[in-house]
Amino acid sequence: MAKHPYKSLPEHCFWRDSVAKPLPAGVDPVVRAKFTITPTDKVVTAGSCFAQHIARRLQREGFNYFVSEAAHPLFSPALAAEYGYGVFSARYGNIYTSRQLVQTLQRAYGLFTPREQFWLNPDGRIIDPFRPQIQPNGFPSMAEFEADRFQHFAAIRRLVEECDVFVFTLGLTEGWFSREDGAAYPLCPGVAGGTFDSNKYKFLNLDVGEVISDLRWAFHFLWSKNPKARAVLTVSPVPLAATAIDQSVIVSTTYSKSVLRVAADEIARQYNNVAYFPSYEIIAGSFNRGAYFAQDLRSVTEAGVSHVMQLFMKYYGAKPEQAAAPNGAPQNTDVALQRLVQQQSEEIQAAAQVICDEEILAQRG
Repeated sequence: MAKHPYKSLPEHCFWRDSVAKPLPAGVDPVVRAKFTITPTDKVVTAGSCFAQHIARRLQREGFNYFVSEAAHPLFSPALAAEYGYGVFSARYGNIYTSRQLVQTLQRAYGLFTPREQFWLNPDGRIIDPFRPQIQPNGFPSMAEFEADRFQHFAAIRRLVEECDVFVFTLGLTEGWFSREDGAAYPLCPGVAGGTFDSNKYKFLNLDVGEVISDLRWAFHFLWSKNPKARAVLTVSPVPLAATAIDQSVIVSTTYSKSVLRVAADEIARQYNNVAYFPSYEIIAGSFNRGAYFAQDLRSVTEAGVSHVMQLFMKYYGAKPEQAAAPNGAPQNTDVALQRLVQQQSEEIQAAAQVICDEEILAQRG
């Protein structure tokens, strides 16, 4: 038989050998990691609902999940979760789109100030348009709203400047924006605050070029503030709860995940300190026969999360002995906050499970 390039390729390049053949530990599409994460590296998470699973498992494995905006020690775990503390590294709620990520950074550093700063509920309470569900029933006064936002932006700046690893989970391409200044909202105005007005708000479905441009800006900005930071991009395997386009939500989901997957691949290929981790492929691959989705065919099961995180830790998690500091000195100096986060983290996640702003779209009654 004639020689050809496929003759010398490893097993992971072949579907028959790496996918169709039964594997005791399940399918492994990772192959190799770009870098390792030590237990003392400050790991920050942001993005869609699926990022919360990653945060929870990092905590369980003893890694330094960095929370810069923690709940008051007197908050119960359930109350902390209800108010958005510890769900992500800061209290920004779900950041579904690449444009939201860009504007979150810009707003925290005073580079973008949306014209529409707040929404008023019928009872006069104040809703943050960019975090509409982190404060149940809204803020009671403008003073409290502004004080909380001031603290929130400071927390974002801190995590940007101190993190070692930034994990961002891309969730959606569909979003709603201000016609006046392009401000990006996590939910359509009117769903969890505000009043929908087609003269004020428009729907956009970001394309590949727009997502790549957003991610490139976000990472260059991150490195301008923190040159040592590395990043891991993932794509959420969770299908869209609803689509604003007059077509099947299945078709919209396929478009959205395809765009995000291509954009993540492009960015990871371009930068040595950005890695792509295939959580989407692990969960949504046909080889699982849907086993990693719950009865709603949308929520990811604990078995699926476990498979993802076992592979994440296998490739990206450095062994504890690899992370030892010289002379046994601890590398994490943020002792007080870290103890608080460790105490709250698993309890908060158990109380919250996964908090997903997008779920409210399915509540049509």
